[in-house]
Amino acid sequence: MTDVISEFIKDRPPLISVIVPAYNEAERLPFTLERMATFVKAQSYYAEVIVVDNASSDATKDIVMGFCSRYLFVKYLYEAVQGKGAAVRAGMLAGQGDYLFICDADLAVPIEEINKFLPPLLQDFDVAIGSREAEGAKRYGEPPHRHFMGRMFNVIVRALLLPGLRDTQCGFKCFRRNAAHDLFSRSRINGWSFDVELLYIARLRGYRIVEIPVNWYYGEKSKVSPARDSWLMLKEVIAIRRNWKR
Repeated sequence: MTDVISEFIKDRPPLISVIVPAYNEAERLPFTLERMATFVKAQSYYAEVIVVDNASSDATKDIVMGFCSRYLFVKYLYEAVQGKGAAVRAGMLAGQGDYLFICDADLAVPIEEINKFLPPLLQDFDVAIGSREAEGAKRYGEPPHRHFMGRMFNVIVRALLLPGLRDTQCGFKCFRRNAAHDLFSRSRINGWSFDVELLYIARLRGYRIVEIPVNWYYGEKSKVSPARDSWLMLKEVIAIRRNWKR
């Protein structure tokens, strides 16, 4: 199967590109990339996995390059500008798939959920966002205080920018290629609230946005700091509103 995938990628683009932003993820990436490789090889379509190294100081690059040598569908990209938004933007603009996915390195949403976002199961959309609040979604292991903080942030986002969207921050989103390249070429936020900005621009530009229920597993080693990042995200949301009103 690996040989078939390798020959395919030499000749034409894959159906999907999975973008994995990574900042000091050497500990998690071996498990994550092995699981992604198993998933890709089991599909009837072809895919690429692009790991965007966001100026890591650990062995992230070495881990990814090891997988690149084993699987031609795994690719390494370096982004020096700090911030998850900057890393995802670089990967999305480099992706060659018809559908481009954001997928966090901790696999909080299992990679196997991807097929919920593809035809024939899902059609007539430009942006499909994994939702922990849509009917049928399930959360596993999330501490009550983290859930409360996330819901409060969503209340602010809905009030200021995106009424009607129940979950803008789940790290599992799918974009049709033309929408992805359009939206990411216009985005400016490099931090955690980059998804809010993208969805806001998507609405302004008339793209069709749908929420898809997912299974989501809380990770004990989350990179989000509730005290520090909540304040930074609030400042970014205000900046998004100010920037686009101009």
